[in-house]
Amino acid sequence: MIKELSKKLSKLSKKNNFNISAAESCTGGLLSTSIIEVSGASNYFNAGLITYSNKAKNKILGVDVKTIKKFGAVSNETSLAMAKGLYKLTSSNLIVSITGVAGPFGGNIINPIGTVYFTFGIKEIDKKIKYITECKRFGKKSRLTIQKRSVSFALGSFIDIINEYRFD
Repeated sequence: MIKELSKKLSKLSKKNNFNISAAESCTGGLLSTSIIEVSGASNYFNAGLITYSNKAKNKILGVDVKTIKKFGAVSNETSLAMAKGLYKLTSSNLIVSITGVAGPFGGNIINPIGTVYFTFGIKEIDKKIKYITECKRFGKKSRLTIQKRSVSFALGSFIDIINEYRFD
């Protein structure tokens, strides 16, 4: 399923002249890898950053340490800050940040294992960026299953966004 979604994303990105970037935490680069496995990805994939640690989120993406301390690394607020930092670095038409609890350890009552936050940034026709944050709960599955479900969701969302925001 991931491979098919990656191929569809490739076709749509090229057709609509979109460029894409990703900031990944719990997926550890699996989204970026899935995108670049399709030949020609260099035509639309701008950057993939793995900002796994809080220090990397702060140093690379500019996520304020206070945000992480107040809301946690796995939160709407941190995901949004990651996306804003990624956009500042890349200016891509379409971006995503992913942060979550892939397990098998960690998690809490608010963010149990399988909780993943996504923030999508879409550069609209007026060049302003619109951010959409969504929390998914994939359940207490294996680490790899949670990562793959996160990647599938991100790829599917990219496809939906490109279809919705097509600039003719």
